[in-house]
Amino acid sequence: MTSGRVSTLTDVIVVNEPFERWWSFSADHATHRWAGPALRFIRIAPGDRTPLADLELPLATERLLLLTLDIDIVLDLANLPRLRELATLEPPGDAMRAALSDHGVDVYAPRNEGYWGQSVAEFALGLTIGALRRIPQTARAMIDSQDTWSYLPPEGMGRPGARAGQFGDDGAFVSGTVSGKRVRVIGMGNIGARYASFCASLGADVAAWSASAPDPVFHRSGTRRVLRLAELITDAEIVAPMLPLVTGTEGFVTQELIDSMPRGSLLVLVTRARVVHMPAVRRRVLADEIALAADVFDVEPVPLDDPLLGRHNVVHTPHNAGRTIDSNRALVDALLEQFTVTPGTSKLVA
Repeated sequence: MTSGRVSTLTDVIVVNEPFERWWSFSADHATHRWAGPALRFIRIAPGDRTPLADLELPLATERLLLLTLDIDIVLDLANLPRLRELATLEPPGDAMRAALSDHGVDVYAPRNEGYWGQSVAEFALGLTIGALRRIPQTARAMIDSQDTWSYLPPEGMGRPGARAGQFGDDGAFVSGTVSGKRVRVIGMGNIGARYASFCASLGADVAAWSASAPDPVFHRSGTRRVLRLAELITDAEIVAPMLPLVTGTEGFVTQELIDSMPRGSLLVLVTRARVVHMPAVRRRVLADEIALAADVFDVEPVPLDDPLLGRHNVVHTPHNAGRTIDSNRALVDALLEQFTVTPGTSKLVA
């Protein structure tokens, strides 16, 4: 850990190892964006449990960015007379927040989880296309055998609706292009609205349900609003629950809703698996009634003997939709952009 007090610095970034276990690209991006001679960067060494109040922050600190986890947000404000702005992921407790307010400090936090919305939504689109075209299954199969290259049936054996030249999709489930598909989205937040927009831009017929999203969100994403959730899924070819797992959403997509999905349709899971009734999902997937494209599961890591793994109607990934270099950067950007940039201090750069 860097120590010593420098009276001329005005901007300070503090990062600790628990934070970088989750967001390993964020702190360095913060130093790039908040570049300049007025910046002091403190990376607390792994295992160092020094309280924040004991860090020797510069007396001239005006703006403080705390990229820390598992540490109490307690500052020695008597030794930070010029502190005016603080950004942090974990909010201070009531007493510290009151002290900061009395000290004239504005406290910033992420306004929402939009910082990983783009990463998750793009990943969901990728899973959707991967499932429609069986990309993971055929990519894996061609390592072990050249049989997967054999599209054409023997001469004289061509049949309507059967495997044919370069057709590797599974006709028992929704397949082909996103264009023209009936895509149904549950939840129109940072992830759901983006995914709906992507599908609409590719030519899908997109409809969605949301308890709180205003009508302009639907208009901008090219999505038709359905007011009754029970009516959303009955004609679906692709169903995408895009709800966060919070109080009131566990099991929100009920057994009845899962059972109302048309035979051969595709379920896309990228937020949290527990927002849906997973026993019903498992039952229908294992019975070859619906297909599944999932980055999240009811049990993680998925046991190696789980019957969902490797199935012809399942595309699966190990819960990595949200953590990209870009979401690491967006997390920091969402904090830095709330600071006031004044003459004589370091400038934010793109």
